[in-house]
Amino acid sequence: MDDKILENDYFTLTDEDGNDIEFELIGQCERNGERYFAMIPVEDEGNTDDGVCEYIILKLAKDGDEEILVTVDDDDELDDVADYFDDLFSQEIDYDN
Repeated sequence: MDDKILENDYFTLTDEDGNDIEFELIGQCERNGERYFAMIPVEDEGNTDDGVCEYIILKLAKDGDEEILVTVDDDDELDDVADYFDDLFSQEIDYDN
């Protein structure tokens, strides 16, 4: 699987309280043998008041035979992956428009 920015891939994830939340998958990458996904909530499309898109990063993990998405608990690991996604997304910005 290539590192890339994605469009129009939607997933419904269940949080720890049992609430279903729809997310749009905006990017994926592999780092240090782990698979990571960048997603924004569809409800608010991840935009803040200043127009900056905020996304969450989830990691692919195994729960027995099932693949699940989990939060990244290690701060150094999260910083590394977030920096990678930030660089990936900034390459796609068209500064001419």
